[in-house]
Amino acid sequence: MGSEPGTAGTPGAKLISADAAVGRAVQDGMTLMVGGFGLVGAPLTLIRALNASPRKDLTIISNNLGEPGKALGQTLRLGKVRRGIGSFFTSNPEVAEARERGELQITLIPQGTLSEAIRAGGAGLGGFYTPTGVGTLLAEGKEVREIGGKLCLLQEPLRADVALVRAHKADRLGNLVYYKTARNFNPMMATAADVVIAEVDEVVEAGGLDPEAISTPHLFVDYLVLAEERL
Repeated sequence: MGSEPGTAGTPGAKLISADAAVGRAVQDGMTLMVGGFGLVGAPLTLIRALNASPRKDLTIISNNLGEPGKALGQTLRLGKVRRGIGSFFTSNPEVAEARERGELQITLIPQGTLSEAIRAGGAGLGGFYTPTGVGTLLAEGKEVREIGGKLCLLQEPLRADVALVRAHKADRLGNLVYYKTARNFNPMMATAADVVIAEVDEVVEAGGLDPEAISTPHLFVDYLVLAEERL
C-alpha cells in the first residue's frame, strides 16, 4: 500500500503519518474534538503526535481530559490546552488544579447534552432545549423557556476546526468501522469538524468493509493514520 492512498486516481482519505496529519491540520488557537470515553476509543497515536507538536492555546472538546499524564492529560501538563469543554473532568484531578491556578478555562456540560450538542453541530442545527441543568450553575447565562410545562435551557451546537477520532478499520476511501464501546463519541465528532483525522488499526481496499458495518462515510474523513498505540 502506498503512503497516501487517495492521491493516485483514487478519491478518498489520505493515509499519512500522525505527525504529518497533525502538522497539516492543527494550528495554534484551534478548537479540537477528541474522541474517547476515559482512554477507551481515544486516538492515542494522534494525541501523542499533538503532544510532540508545537501547537498550543487549544480548546479541547472531549468527554474528559485524559488521566494524569496520559493522553490528553499529558496535553494538559504540557500547557497546550487553554479551554476544556466536556462532562467528566474528575477522571483527571489535574484539571481542577489547573483551573484553580487560572491556567485552564472549563465549560462543564452534562454528558447527554454534550453528545447531543455535538450531533447538532454535525447536523447543522441551531441548538436545542433540554431540562437538564435547569436551576443549577450550569444554567447561568443560558436562555430558559417553558416547553410542555417544563423549564428548558437552550444548548447551542458544538463544532470544531479539527476532529481526532479513533476507529477500528477503514477502507482506502476513508469509510470507518468502529469497535464496540470504543465507538462512543467518535462517529458524531466526525460529522462536526471542518477537518477529520481518523486513527485506525487497519486499512483495507475499497469494498473490503461490510457496508452495513460502516458508521462514518468517507465523505467526512480527510486523513487516515495507522494506530501505533493501544490500551
